[in-house]
Amino acid sequence: MSRPKPDPLSADAFRRFYADILHFLRKRTDNASDAADMTQDVFTQWLDYRDRAQVEQPRAFLFQMARNLLRDHWRKQKVRHTVHQQQAELDAEPVSDSRDDPMAAAQRLQRLEQLKEVLSELSPRRREALMLHRFEGLSQAQIAERMGVSVSMVEKHIAFALLHCKQRLQQDQGKEQPE
Repeated sequence: MSRPKPDPLSADAFRRFYADILHFLRKRTDNASDAADMTQDVFTQWLDYRDRAQVEQPRAFLFQMARNLLRDHWRKQKVRHTVHQQQAELDAEPVSDSRDDPMAAAQRLQRLEQLKEVLSELSPRRREALMLHRFEGLSQAQIAERMGVSVSMVEKHIAFALLHCKQRLQQDQGKEQPE
């Protein structure tokens, strides 16, 4: 007598899949809660998938979804790292204590004019995200809500804006240096 073939769509099968995918993601992320969130996202996407009945190998399909989510996670981490690194570099710039020195005041005004010009070169959305973050002190989540975009998009806007500002200001400093 042969044993009946296990149903690949049974609750027991999905429990095993859940454990396997969670293990897979934990090995590849630096945070267990991120792995758990991504595992939950895999199954949420699976439940939203219209052609589930057409999938011949649900386990392989779920693992492909997990790999895609992991790739997105790594991209977001890279953007976050870039944003934080650029902000740290900007925050580390020395502040002059010579407030009464006319030359220092003139240099500050010139630097502000350069910054104003560089900001005007940004797209309106990038400029808005940067201004809200750096000058109004809003968090990225608050900016995302105000602008009606995702936090990820705000991170990208800020990262590109900071990079543009840094490159342009360094370019301008290179022009000012005598040869």
